[in-house]
Amino acid sequence: MTAETQRPRPTSGTGPPAGLTPDSLEPFRARLRGRLFQPGDAGYEEACQLYNGMIHKHPALVVRCADVADVIASVNFARERKLELSVRGGGHNGGGLGLCDDGLAIDLSNLRDVRVDPEARTVRVAGGAVWADVDHATHAFGLAVPSGIISTTGVGGLTLGGGMGHLTRRFGLTVDNLLAVDVVLADGRLVTANAQKHPDLFWAVRGGGGNFGVVTSFLFRACPVDTVIAGPMLWPLERAAEVMRWYREFLPAAPEDLNGFFAFMTVPPAPAFPEALHLEKMCGVVWCYTGDPAKADALFAPARALAPALDGVQPMPFPLLQTAFDGLYPPGLQWYWRADFVRELGDEAIARHVEFAERLPSMQSTMHLYPVDGAVHRVGPKDTAFSYRDVRWSEVIVGVDASPERAAEVTAWAKAYSDALHPYSAGGGYVNFMMEEGQERVQATYRDNHARLVEVKNRYDPTNLFHVNQNIRPDAQKPPRVAH
Repeated sequence: MTAETQRPRPTSGTGPPAGLTPDSLEPFRARLRGRLFQPGDAGYEEACQLYNGMIHKHPALVVRCADVADVIASVNFARERKLELSVRGGGHNGGGLGLCDDGLAIDLSNLRDVRVDPEARTVRVAGGAVWADVDHATHAFGLAVPSGIISTTGVGGLTLGGGMGHLTRRFGLTVDNLLAVDVVLADGRLVTANAQKHPDLFWAVRGGGGNFGVVTSFLFRACPVDTVIAGPMLWPLERAAEVMRWYREFLPAAPEDLNGFFAFMTVPPAPAFPEALHLEKMCGVVWCYTGDPAKADALFAPARALAPALDGVQPMPFPLLQTAFDGLYPPGLQWYWRADFVRELGDEAIARHVEFAERLPSMQSTMHLYPVDGAVHRVGPKDTAFSYRDVRWSEVIVGVDASPERAAEVTAWAKAYSDALHPYSAGGGYVNFMMEEGQERVQATYRDNHARLVEVKNRYDPTNLFHVNQNIRPDAQKPPRVAH
């Protein structure tokens, strides 16, 4: 008996929606070129697996789309039948928002085509691709699209939330390199949105998440990135406050072609790390330098002057850096996420960070500070839906473990850590690092851009068909004001 069959199947408690009889489903099934899964079908349980093993959802229908026509048919069917609707791209969403209970889940995982135009330096990517697909295609031409830090992450989810990672300081967010999208809207139309066509929609999808439709194709600007000088430097945890104080001064003043995110970690027992460091709690910076190799030694000299216990910085193909964490974070682990944007790393905040780092509850639990400056700051806070362009870092705290029995423990640590650090934050958090945290949190994340996002939602999805996300509610679904 497998672990899946041993686990009770959670549902929303309402059961399959009324009207989903074999007679109603057959015309829909006949229109599809892809596979339609229902409970009990071979492959259904696999289709319901989420990256976050802490979350279990079971749709009444999962449509693994073969093409855009399948997406259109699925959106129309869900709208006409008033079904709960979710959209799954790469499936990495922390809150498990790619699936829904008892409704229809659109699964884009078969739509993974990537086409590079090396002369124009553009890349067209289908909506179900993951970043490993993009990195493989672009690296052959000495190019890359700014993305995240794990190659199994979906292109769609990461992009629509903003997109930050190893190339952020030099080339900006992923959305800053987005040129166009093809979107299936709530009414079933397929439209192209760019700076000239549907510019309000194009503005909204650059940070506004999956609120406005199903993005079936992305067109990106590619950047000249081939071999990078990259890797981790690690220090004993007892030096964490010293290293954080140095880091907060060094990186913002460093050239933009140097990126480095700060992390607390437990060293995995893997061959890449000296055996003496295995399972030691440490702090570190994961570097990525895209500039002139001849200048690298001078640039890294201040970090090396701090005498790291591990210096893993070396030349490597960019795709190799992108896969460095894949093995540590396979699908199915128990995850609890919390996130904030940060303007300053004050001494009091650093002290609280160190306090919780000393209590890292598991090998995969961690805290990362991703730089959000350089090229990001040259785009205005209202130029895209992503509004936090006046901060220095994006902080993410994750409690992670392989065992369901430890889910409560890692969750409690992440919540306590986040609650302790939130008073030192800028208020909102990166939507790609958020669980289901409510409307106040969503509004705090979009700040002054929230009202405009509601206007775009009113125009393109007035009934809130696309609401299984960090939701922008249309005016029609706002709670009524209570008279005082």
